[in-house]
Amino acid sequence: MTARTVVAISSLVCGLAASGCLKFYDVPVEIPVQAKIDVSKFQRVLVAGFLSGGARAIDPNTETARLLRSQLRNKQDLRVIDADVLSLVEEVDRRRGTPAARPSAEPKVLNDAEIKDYEQIFSDEGFWKQVAADYDGPLIVTGSVLFAEVSKSGMVTKPQAFVDPQSGQESYRSVMEYSDLKGYALTPKFVFIDGRTGKELYSETYHEEALYASGQNTPALSSYFEMMDKLLPSFLNTLSSQKIKGTRTLLK
Repeated sequence: MTARTVVAISSLVCGLAASGCLKFYDVPVEIPVQAKIDVSKFQRVLVAGFLSGGARAIDPNTETARLLRSQLRNKQDLRVIDADVLSLVEEVDRRRGTPAARPSAEPKVLNDAEIKDYEQIFSDEGFWKQVAADYDGPLIVTGSVLFAEVSKSGMVTKPQAFVDPQSGQESYRSVMEYSDLKGYALTPKFVFIDGRTGKELYSETYHEEALYASGQNTPALSSYFEMMDKLLPSFLNTLSSQKIKGTRTLLK
């Protein structure tokens, strides 16, 4: 179909719609999405712990382990193992013989470049086989989570009240205005490891930002859950097939 044909069809549809000959209606649809890895050979899953860093406002390692365990218990068939959350940063520091904490009590890892310096632990097959030894070779979920404060400036959409000149009633419209924004950025990398061999099966990195007006006081933990809520469907789809629900607009 040529571009000229597409334009002609679009013009015809718009014309019919404007004349009232067409009706638009939404129908619910479900789109199946296949799992990204085959977990049929595993009976159990261990959310081991994460390399973490960034802001001091929350502990990304503990919060992420708790959240993923909760989601896995509710959304798929693997049995979730209860175990202490590993501190992978401390594990790597112990091997290197470096101090466990900064004198200023800031997180040991502050940015993406520093967290990558610790990622060699994901390819340590002997370490992961040792971690899995007490749990009959489960699927291991690990990775890294960077939760950092961010600030930006730019054009944002805000609601603006106005009085409709015809009805006299107050209503709202969207306007663009320049604003200073502050918030948080969340960059998790989920790594899936076969506990029987210690080999990495799959990994995927995500990035989300939650920005608010500079005068708005949003707790860091609320912002963390707001961003993780957007990432969880994709994380769960790694292990099990999902159905994405939505609507499709049809013409009649």
